[in-house]
Amino acid sequence: MSDLTSNLTFDPPSSDKAALEEGAVFTPRFDASGLITAVVTDAADGALLMVAHMNAEALALTLETGVAHYWSRSRKALWKKGETSGNLQTVQELRTDCDQDVVWLKVSVSGHDATCHTGRRSCFYRVVATSDGSARLVDDGSVRRFDADAVYADQK
Repeated sequence: MSDLTSNLTFDPPSSDKAALEEGAVFTPRFDASGLITAVVTDAADGALLMVAHMNAEALALTLETGVAHYWSRSRKALWKKGETSGNLQTVQELRTDCDQDVVWLKVSVSGHDATCHTGRRSCFYRVVATSDGSARLVDDGSVRRFDADAVYADQK
């Protein structure tokens, strides 16, 4: 859990579609829960690493520190990604989509170069396949880069 606080604030989104889509002012459109979706990819090879959520504080801290911060919906807490595992995400670039309701972080991952809490590089290590009228998950063979049970033992 990050103990930092931010002084950066965001203006409300413009009701002018042209200003929102073509303007130079960053006015993120947080949802009714105060969150914005964050898509995270590797800055070097473009691999999809994770999808998470940010509240205004997490987004501001990310912009101010250059290290990715997110909002945990399950724990209802701010967290600095990699603070426990050592797999910090350094933001190389942050983009937003046309209507500013999603952000895209291109990151470099330190430590074991793993983003998933299971120890894998990506949270997307399973393929959804259909067979005989049912959907099932098939592991893509991604190896664990660290022992998640040992790293997170104090958090259980």
